[in-house]
Amino acid sequence: MLSDYQQELRDRFLSVPEVPAPLPWQRVWQNRNPIGGLIGIGFAADPQSGRDLVLVNSFGGLGLFDAVTGEKIARDRDPDPDSIMSDLLQPGIGPVSGSQVFTAGLYGGGLHTVTDDGWSLEVVSPEWPNDRVLLSTDGGIPHSGPHGEKWWHVFHSHYSELRAVGFSPTGRTLAVATSSDLTLWTRETPAA
Repeated sequence: MLSDYQQELRDRFLSVPEVPAPLPWQRVWQNRNPIGGLIGIGFAADPQSGRDLVLVNSFGGLGLFDAVTGEKIARDRDPDPDSIMSDLLQPGIGPVSGSQVFTAGLYGGGLHTVTDDGWSLEVVSPEWPNDRVLLSTDGGIPHSGPHGEKWWHVFHSHYSELRAVGFSPTGRTLAVATSSDLTLWTRETPAA
């Protein structure tokens, strides 16, 4: 039995459509990038450019993507089991070889849910098990303002299990990973 407040929130979340993320966020791929058997994701920084990189751990190995262009820059189909410290700490590959990358996904862990400049993410499940990802600038739930002004329903995982949602430590990348794909958004951040 839901309280009146809970029912109001549920109704609000069910009433809004999935919409594109607002500016300055730009989708990296036109569609979701398929990655079968995705287990988890983590962020690293390119040692040359400082750009965000996304490490993807799947049942098919490890992949490393440039978070701005979406280009796959490294792949290891058979990582050395001795290099894996835990389910949440994966070996870096490609330009981040020799490092360890913290991941979040099937085995737990977590990514940043807020940025230094006020963006936040929530996962809500008004029709469990289908999760919705909400991006906001209004401080998060209860999202009292109109949808599309201070909060946006940017992702609906009605087809696959949600694995991880979060921002990169720099706040320049937003990632949503399901058991079958990866969706990325990127933005420029003001110079410090």
